[in-house]
Amino acid sequence: MIENIGQIALTVGDRDRSVAFYRDTLGLNFLFFAGPTLAFLDAGGIRLMLSTGEGEFKPRSSTVLYFRVADIVAEHSAISARGATFVDTPHLVAKMPDHELWMCFLKDPDGNVLGLMEERRGGERAAPSGAT
Repeated sequence: MIENIGQIALTVGDRDRSVAFYRDTLGLNFLFFAGPTLAFLDAGGIRLMLSTGEGEFKPRSSTVLYFRVADIVAEHSAISARGATFVDTPHLVAKMPDHELWMCFLKDPDGNVLGLMEERRGGERAAPSGAT
């Protein structure tokens, strides 16, 4: 029986540049390098493997990584301040019976799409300016 996801592989163009982005800009904990093409970081208990392209594996595939955050407005602001460029601002995606789903998106140095997601429950925070 499958228990959970233990590792996600993401193909990147430059290992060291990507480590700097995921570690310094997004704030993930760096774990270790393996050989000249692999780097591993911790994303909330799931290992993220950054690997330079081999064979058919190329950067900018159709994979989207979604990072769960407690406060999407605060994280958007903090990550922007560390140099990331977002393609949109935090916005309401769906109202569920017990929470609201908020998201925003950015790209890593290779153009891989990353999402921040907040499942907002209970007391609502003020929506960011421009959000609906």
